[in-house]
Amino acid sequence: MKRTFFLAFTLVWGLLLSMGAMAQGEAFGPVRSAIRSSSSHDLAQFFAPTVELSFDGDKQSYSATQAEFVMKDFFAKHSPASFDFIHYGGSNEGTPYAVGKYTGKDGAYRMFVKMKQVGGGLKIATIDFTKE
Repeated sequence: MKRTFFLAFTLVWGLLLSMGAMAQGEAFGPVRSAIRSSSSHDLAQFFAPTVELSFDGDKQSYSATQAEFVMKDFFAKHSPASFDFIHYGGSNEGTPYAVGKYTGKDGAYRMFVKMKQVGGGLKIATIDFTKE
């Protein structure tokens, strides 16, 4: 009896976790497309009013408009050869994040994207690029 309960509990828990990961992955789908196409304009549609951008540890906060121009400059200098998110997660408070691998013509970067709730929807709060 205990074993059956444990197996059922494990199965239900695994399904709930996978559904949460899929939901988080779906939130990042349009972001992935914008990055793959190196479209700062499309990416900016998902920016929170203030976005923290970090390039190899140099962090700065920008308005959404300023962040769009910073990302446009980054994409121009480091156009993507490939990009994909490799891990999705969320904090205890429910803040979703994703870790990706961005390969540009000048090398590879580990990319961290964190979203937050803004006006009933998820918006990008942080983007962090770290050269590998």
